[in-house]
Amino acid sequence: MISTQKMQYSYTEENYLKSIYHLCDATIGNYTSTNHIATYMKIKPATVTNMLQKLKEKKLITYKPYSKVTLNKSGKLVALQVIRKHRLWEVFLVKKLAFTWDQVHDVAEQLEHIQSAELIEKLDAFLQYPNIDPHGDPIPNANGELIQIPTKKLSEIKIGQSCKVVAVADSSIELLRYLSEINIELGTKIILKNKIEIADTLIIKTQNKIIHISLKIANQISVL
Repeated sequence: MISTQKMQYSYTEENYLKSIYHLCDATIGNYTSTNHIATYMKIKPATVTNMLQKLKEKKLITYKPYSKVTLNKSGKLVALQVIRKHRLWEVFLVKKLAFTWDQVHDVAEQLEHIQSAELIEKLDAFLQYPNIDPHGDPIPNANGELIQIPTKKLSEIKIGQSCKVVAVADSSIELLRYLSEINIELGTKIILKNKIEIADTLIIKTQNKIIHISLKIANQISVL
């Protein structure tokens, strides 16, 4: 098991590394850019440039001005440890403190920067080593290993096919609350009854209830 790195990083540095990880993970080439980071984090490109230089000096990223930004092995491990803490805290908040899945993100954003490796390992054991967070996202293990489960978007399911909700890609409060209102959560079984192409609408059945949802929402729901 790889323990949390001895060197500690600031709240801001960890947020940058986590953001870069998510942006790189969303591209085929596993890279991002200064402007993409600035847009994602809602800050000025000049501010991003300054931080990227600092992260490069700490040998956490590979970066040249006006070029691609990628995480190196050390930077990726730091990012995954932050993500691990975030998702474990989300599980704790939902399972042990009765938070709903639309309430946990902002609180976990604060808790993810706790530096105690011992606390996080005990938290993991206390929660009985969960594999996914309340939104269905995989939780990296202590070695920074992330196991991805192949899934499909609800919008890709064929008419008449049954499936089970395993994740929600967009963890925005509005979407999660809406899904709760229509009784869709992780584990919900769904049958796709019809697709109305002209209206970008899917008609689904959950238990004994027929629901109309937009294609936009269906694209955010991952199923098996």
